[in-house]
Amino acid sequence: EQAVAVAGGIIGGILLFVLLGITAYLLWKKFCRLFSYEKLINPVKTTNENAIYQDQANSEIQPKSTRSRSVPFIIPPTLHGRDWIHLMNEEQVQEDRDPYMTPHSGPRSSFHSLAGAYVVGTINPDLYKFPEDKSETDFPDGNIGRLWFSIEYEQESERLLVSLIKVRKLQPPADSCSPFVKIYLLPDERSYLQSKTKRKTLNPQFDENFVFQVSSKMLLQRTLKFLVYHVDKQKKHHLLGQVIFPLKNEALTEDNKLVIWRDLEKENLEPPSEHGDIQFSLSYNDYLGRLTVVVLRARGLKLQEESPAVGVYVKVSLMNHNKFIKSKKTAALLGTPNPVYNETFSFKVDQTELDTASLSLFVLQSIKGEKTLLLGRVVVGPFMYTRGKELEHWNEMISKPKELVKRWHALCPNT
Repeated sequence: EQAVAVAGGIIGGILLFVLLGITAYLLWKKFCRLFSYEKLINPVKTTNENAIYQDQANSEIQPKSTRSRSVPFIIPPTLHGRDWIHLMNEEQVQEDRDPYMTPHSGPRSSFHSLAGAYVVGTINPDLYKFPEDKSETDFPDGNIGRLWFSIEYEQESERLLVSLIKVRKLQPPADSCSPFVKIYLLPDERSYLQSKTKRKTLNPQFDENFVFQVSSKMLLQRTLKFLVYHVDKQKKHHLLGQVIFPLKNEALTEDNKLVIWRDLEKENLEPPSEHGDIQFSLSYNDYLGRLTVVVLRARGLKLQEESPAVGVYVKVSLMNHNKFIKSKKTAALLGTPNPVYNETFSFKVDQTELDTASLSLFVLQSIKGEKTLLLGRVVVGPFMYTRGKELEHWNEMISKPKELVKRWHALCPNT
């Protein structure tokens, strides 16, 4: 009996010791959890309550005041176990920084339900806004109006769909303005489509659709021309401006409807010279040492009608001390007396060479089975080579670096 009692006492002592050890372990684990919770919550009280929730508290007290522009970015509790050290190629998060926990005090928000979520930063919504469209507010000095339209091409029916949308900021010759628009598909200048007349407005809204029948092979050779007119009280028509839009540089498909705006230009009402005229722009970048030529259009060309014309093109040649340097050509357009090119060429010219360099522009017509015919030419450059308008154009280009200077020039025969 004594042996049994001793054995029972030993077993009971062992069980009591184990029970005390388990109790002590559980108490130690609970203490560690409480310490960890306090460590997480303290930084939020000192920083996040003022930084993240101050704007929200103010917005609840004053509903009409400006709300916070930043949006909290958090990591849900289910992802806390992930390795967030290498987020992207070069971006990292510091390992020794304590994660912020959303506080339970303060104003309520939509992310309070994510208990234990880490606030890792904020997002500025302004960085993800689309750029503001300033096409209706940004009008340069001397602007005489701006026209909006859209174009689309149907391959199967071979129809060019043109939508005339609106015109803004017209500059009429009188106080009142009743505008309408004529639309041409060049080189055909005998036929056109016309919009309705809008009464007494400088900002007409048209929203009208027009259709031109044109084959896909000829489409890129065509040019849209918009003429904006004003009708006065005596029913006379006054041209306010025009827009010339070549189709060759646009990718026109049935799934690609292009909405375009262009500023109106004044039409050159002077009659063409004997051999026709050419319009181009010059620009010189003194920093890059680059001379830019934009061949815009020609008019009143004297084509060789007795021969089947293949095309009319412009060749631009750079000369220095009458020595040929480089030459570039535009695309050849089917024989039309008023071709529109809108092609840009650049030449490397040192600033010290501007007094000895010159540009020659040749308007040429290629004939099947025959030699190329010269329709006219013009030379622009310094005083060494030119006079009159050609010299003025060159000097204005030099005096306005990095700015496109546009002018018309009369073509001369090659003598």
